[in-house]
Amino acid sequence: MDCFEILDPRFARLIDPVAFLEKLHGENRWAEGPVWFGDLRCLVWSDIPNDRMLKWEEETGAVSLFRGGMENPNGSTRDRQGRLVTCEQGGRRVLRKEMDGTVTVLADRHADGRLNSPNDVVVKSDGSVWFTDPNYGIISDYVGRKAAQEQSGCHVFRLDPATGELTVVVDNMDMPNGLAFSPDESTLYIADSGWLTDRSAPHHLRAFDVEGDKLGASRVLAEISPGIPDGLRVDVEGHLWVSAWDGVHCLTPNGELIGKIKVPEVVANLCFGGARYNRLFITATTGIYSVFLNTTGVRYASALN
Repeated sequence: MDCFEILDPRFARLIDPVAFLEKLHGENRWAEGPVWFGDLRCLVWSDIPNDRMLKWEEETGAVSLFRGGMENPNGSTRDRQGRLVTCEQGGRRVLRKEMDGTVTVLADRHADGRLNSPNDVVVKSDGSVWFTDPNYGIISDYVGRKAAQEQSGCHVFRLDPATGELTVVVDNMDMPNGLAFSPDESTLYIADSGWLTDRSAPHHLRAFDVEGDKLGASRVLAEISPGIPDGLRVDVEGHLWVSAWDGVHCLTPNGELIGKIKVPEVVANLCFGGARYNRLFITATTGIYSVFLNTTGVRYASALN
């Protein structure tokens, strides 16, 4: 219980009174992009500055290299066929690892220019791929490859699964970052983490109405403090679990902060997993943490998750 901060009685029923925060692994340089493989009973995540993805096995606790030689991998997800989709921040592209081990480039350019540095990604039930493209990976040689920006701004994109067409769905955010659909996919939540590099910029979540292959009206759902919102996930009841500098914040669908999971390192991202999908895995700077909850995450993609 020491890891939980209950700010509203509604949070108490989402946590287990005997659960605790576990540290599964350390020694990352900047851990990000966790994704659960239910069929393999393992967690895969990115260690961005070290150009690699690592794997933790649930049955043994062993950690090993999942994939090396990458260009600053960041957020990942699985599509409806169970294939891994990854934002390669330094490579300025979105990749899909096929079942035979080959790699397909899903997106690397738009409007005659290279993408900035794809950050996080989610796959909708229709197979469309939605991802954010801030410029973090081209303003630094630490988490990317420093380079000139070729896009007109930092956008959110949708990739059509049938045609491969890449379209801008949001063009008015400072630094779009983590994103997640509501359980019924009627809302897309997107983090704006512009405050990280510009203290006059936002550090909030926006909620967008989903209108088929486009986004409609939006509203600021909540400001995240301390720090910025980065990665986020949604549970089956619609609660948002959002990364922050003091841990993971739990918000209602209306944006009310009802509780926190306190983590001793700055949290970058998170995902649900485990045999019952009630285990929250957290990537936090150098460490990988987990905690069991009294709720389950939305399984956006394949049942293999």
